[in-house]
Amino acid sequence: MTGFVPPPYPYARLDDLKVQILERHDTIVDLSIGTPFDAPPDAVVTALATSNAERSYPPSMGTPAYRAAASRWFARRFDVDVPADNVAATVGSKEFVALLPQFMSLRTPERDTVLFPAISYPSYEMGATLAGCRAVPVPFRADGAMDLDAIDPTDAERALLLWTNSPGNPTGRLDDLGAAARWGRAHDVPVFSDECYIEFTWASRGRTILEHGLDGVVAVHSLSKRSNFAGARAGFYAGDTEIVHYLRSVRQHAGLMVPGPVQTAAVVALDDDEHVEVQRDRYRRRMDLMAGVLSDWSGEEVRTPDGGFYLWIPTDDGWDYASRLGHASGAVVSPGEFYGSAGARHVRVAVVQPDDQIELVAERLRRHTRNEST
Repeated sequence: MTGFVPPPYPYARLDDLKVQILERHDTIVDLSIGTPFDAPPDAVVTALATSNAERSYPPSMGTPAYRAAASRWFARRFDVDVPADNVAATVGSKEFVALLPQFMSLRTPERDTVLFPAISYPSYEMGATLAGCRAVPVPFRADGAMDLDAIDPTDAERALLLWTNSPGNPTGRLDDLGAAARWGRAHDVPVFSDECYIEFTWASRGRTILEHGLDGVVAVHSLSKRSNFAGARAGFYAGDTEIVHYLRSVRQHAGLMVPGPVQTAAVVALDDDEHVEVQRDRYRRRMDLMAGVLSDWSGEEVRTPDGGFYLWIPTDDGWDYASRLGHASGAVVSPGEFYGSAGARHVRVAVVQPDDQIELVAERLRRHTRNEST
């Protein structure tokens, strides 16, 4: 009898393509993963180095200062009142996403189904798999919101939780968070809203599901994208009193703790909005540049997203597009099938590299386009 065999990590599947690219170019520009490359604010790094918080175990739920900073951030940026007692810390957000179904199934063992966007971050589905749950994708409507009416009534009855992600990774779509909250309450299904790209919303102001009340909903946030703090692993979740308190109790037993120095630095990051505006300008400029040169190279218009910092490009074959682009520009991008079978005819381009690397890709593409036209 064979036990669980983990599938290949999606991005490891790009290794062969990287070898091929290096046969044509002296360097690779990796646009496949949404890891920040720009520096966090100096004040954040200073706080990390001088906190004197490294000696003792930090509280698993987060220090009072960290949770209060998150509460202030919700009020300042989104005009939402979230008591600090309804906030708890996470070691980044990925571990929270991956472990959540396991913890929630202990709370509600009679339910076994995780609902998640059909094109999305792979950890929603993997978290369900690791917990021994059913993973059921929810399709999108034409406007980019999840089609909640398409959820089978049997799946709704068995649903342990519903994930929403807005702005969405990889699509950049903005979901109808009010509709998701109403659906969850109507079906007695907790709704978890992954909002880690909220500060990079372009089509409107950033929106959180907590605008629609805290009952039955939890918003999940991270400083990885907002503050270029991915290596420190600082995030938090906030919302429904009972769910937040239950999860922070379970997580305490699991020993999940954000390091004390990281929490001190995160307070500084959360209280500062200026560096976020600087980063917004960088990503906007990079996306506009890449969308333009990719449109010229491919002959098809590449549109910028409503949110996030990914270009989500339709194509006949995602792997073929990734290969051709890699050979032409030295850039590695992600075939859309990494984010679900429904994304197979797309590629995702993460415009996270520093300006000089984005410009290098652009110049290689311009040169390739000129050569092809002569």
